[in-house]
Amino acid sequence: MKGKTLFKTILVAFLVGWALIALWPTYKLQTLSPEQQKALDAKGELMPLLEKGIRLGLDLQGGMYLTYEIDLPELFAQIAENKDPIFDEIMSNVREALNIRAEDFLTILADEFKTRDIPLHRYWGNRRDSDAKVKDFLEDQAKDAMDRAMQKLRNRIDQFGVAEPNIQKVGGRRILIELPGITDQDRAKELIGKTALLEFSLVKDARVVMETIEKIDQAVARKRKGESVEDMELLPKDSTEAVAEQKESKDKAVSVSELFGEKDVEMDMNTTEPDTALLVDEDLFEENPFIALLRNTKGRDIAVPVENIRAVKRILAQEEIHRFIPSDAVFRWSAETFSIDNKQYRELYLLKKEPALLGKHVTDARVTIGSGVTSQGKPVVNFALDPQGRRVFSRVTGANLDKRLAIILDSMVTSAPVIQSKIPDGRGQITGIPNMDEAKMTAIVLRVGALPAPLRVIEERTVGPSLGMDSVNSGKMAALIGFGIVVVFMIIYYRMAGLIANMALLLNIILLMAMLAQFGFTLTLPGIAGIVLTIGMAVDANVLVFERIREELKTGKTVRASIDSGYSQAFKTILDANITTLLTAVVLYQFGSGPIRGFAVTLAIGIIVSMFTALVVTRMIFDGMTSRRVMKKLSI
Repeated sequence: MKGKTLFKTILVAFLVGWALIALWPTYKLQTLSPEQQKALDAKGELMPLLEKGIRLGLDLQGGMYLTYEIDLPELFAQIAENKDPIFDEIMSNVREALNIRAEDFLTILADEFKTRDIPLHRYWGNRRDSDAKVKDFLEDQAKDAMDRAMQKLRNRIDQFGVAEPNIQKVGGRRILIELPGITDQDRAKELIGKTALLEFSLVKDARVVMETIEKIDQAVARKRKGESVEDMELLPKDSTEAVAEQKESKDKAVSVSELFGEKDVEMDMNTTEPDTALLVDEDLFEENPFIALLRNTKGRDIAVPVENIRAVKRILAQEEIHRFIPSDAVFRWSAETFSIDNKQYRELYLLKKEPALLGKHVTDARVTIGSGVTSQGKPVVNFALDPQGRRVFSRVTGANLDKRLAIILDSMVTSAPVIQSKIPDGRGQITGIPNMDEAKMTAIVLRVGALPAPLRVIEERTVGPSLGMDSVNSGKMAALIGFGIVVVFMIIYYRMAGLIANMALLLNIILLMAMLAQFGFTLTLPGIAGIVLTIGMAVDANVLVFERIREELKTGKTVRASIDSGYSQAFKTILDANITTLLTAVVLYQFGSGPIRGFAVTLAIGIIVSMFTALVVTRMIFDGMTSRRVMKKLSI
């Protein structure tokens, strides 16, 4: 018996020493003034303390909660083959149904194809595949996209420098991200949500561009007159020359309704451009309404005054206009506006729809300051391609000398330089980036890789540092009050035994906090609630033991025999109760989100530690008391 007691004493002493060492960084951080923290930070000594101290969750130190939803329709559109207008119509209907119906995306997609009696293998999989097999394939693609998105987001956030972010899957389409202590919230959101889809596409020949604009112009002119464009024949106009030879436009402000022939125009475009009066060329507006919205500036492509961007987007989005755009071409806007004579413009490009090269081949991207004519003193991103990308880039540049290659980032053209020579080394430069922060962010996402599909914010919550500090203070007060009430009750009701239980309870809290610090767990406000609950559970175990000891003493047993019998008989009950609660904590941690996980962590650790303190530490103290002398009475 003495040997067992000695072993327990050494074990408890070791754990107490370990706990005090583990909690020292946390204690030191709590006692430092803001000035002292700044001084340590300047020496590089603050970060090691923060890493070793107890980490606080968003609700305690402030930060951001973000819930993103992955755009599965866009993902499946990317991997589809043999796309046609019917496919576009189906996907449009599926998107609308997603906002109405409660079913998941794949169910809605399969129903839409079944209604039209079109097999899924028409666009995905092999021709011999059944709909069930194709659906399984699409499910695998969706799961893979979620996993890749989470990994890429984790890599981006790590490079952004956020300590202990929490990233987890919620259902089949959503990702929860928690960023504790974040200060630059707008930049963090931009970094996370940026798809970073890099593409290289050839610019269509000027002749094709002008012919396309002329067709669209004639269609808009007929629509303004209320005429159909279904069987429209192109008129032999010189409207192409109106753009190509345009020297100086006579600008005139007109309302949106004058262009579209409507009294009250409801813009159906999801754009950030404001509703303003249009700036048109007075000489061209009546006969060439679309061309009147455009400008041909010296040395540049077709440009659009910023006042007209929304109207041009609306025109290009109309179904009747789509058939006048070449099937192998797509319009893309420039990422940046430019200024001429104090007027702001954005360029409009007609590009080949199929990219010549994708950004997935980028292996490195670094920010530097440009030295070229157009990028002098401006931030640029230099990139390098992998071997396969180098081969494709070399072939494309070699076969298209004197043509223009547009560099597209997230569907916006950053630059469209002329290919002057074959580029065999697979190195290039992205210009047209507005500032250094944007350039750094672009380099990060290019290095990490593009997201498999766009993400959109479903939920966003921000907790300020001051609110976090209030939560910390409230949590401390709740824990202290709970601890104080329990301590007083145990001493009054169980006297000396209650004092022993209180000593074990104090050790319980010390060990729990030490484990949080040592193993990098995050303490949240629900976690503090878990600590308070643990206090009650630890005392509950002692109450069971003490009541059993009381019963044994009433039967006339000695103090030593009563203690032995009390602990042995209460052990099974305590073990069963704590294991069931521990299983609950495991389930909460596995399926819960941030705050719920915080509660589960402290509850699970608290259960394990409370069993140790209630069954081992208190028993050790009782054994020490009874081994020295024969006790006839026990204060319990």
